[in-house]
Amino acid sequence: MRSLLKVRAYARGAKAALDLLFPPQCMACRAPVRDSGFCAACWGSIAFLDGPGCACCGLPFAVALEGENLCAACLARPPAFDSARAIPAYDDASKGAILALKHADRLDLVPGFSRWLARAGRAGIDDCDLIVPVPLHRARLWQRRYNQAAELARRLARDLRLPADNQALARSRATPSQGAMPSAKARRRNVQRAFQVPDPAKVAGKRILLLDDVLTTGATAEACARALKRAGAAKVHVLALARVVKASDMLI
Repeated sequence: MRSLLKVRAYARGAKAALDLLFPPQCMACRAPVRDSGFCAACWGSIAFLDGPGCACCGLPFAVALEGENLCAACLARPPAFDSARAIPAYDDASKGAILALKHADRLDLVPGFSRWLARAGRAGIDDCDLIVPVPLHRARLWQRRYNQAAELARRLARDLRLPADNQALARSRATPSQGAMPSAKARRRNVQRAFQVPDPAKVAGKRILLLDDVLTTGATAEACARALKRAGAAKVHVLALARVVKASDMLI
């Protein structure tokens, strides 16, 4: 017990020293803040998705309804995943920090995002045995040097003391960027059979928390969930930093 207290005291001292050398900055505008996160101005502009929404995919509803309800898309085409949740809407207020993590080597944002994911994805986290990130194809990984979803998975697993496996799911073929696809149908076709589970024993019977950065149409999450379910995964819960929300999507 005494040694544990010493370790914690050392960690607090090390953090204080680092904060003195490298003062915490807002994850969006880089204004000085007390701790890693957003400043008051940026925080107030973020549209958090914590209101009423689809019980499956988490799509926000314009009005609150009694009980658990599904959106029209999930009713018409039930997804392969069991649930999907994201923290804020992906918009001008939130995308700067997410793009910085994704393309600008801002791995210092990972601890703050991990804390957000832990709070926003509590239901899926409580029902999971293993954290698995959405993988990059090896060619894309070589270009980018790191997989932001894998970095988030590693930190979240450490924070929550849960197992994570960055090799459980693989992208078996290179695909054009989903952002270049003109429609939701094209996105689904683009990633169809693009993922595989190299060792099904790693996921068989497991409840998987699938981690990604941004949900747009859900096509990538759907393709990953199908691959995991084919390999024997019992459940797949999707957790993302943010999701694209269109006003037309919120009609019920």
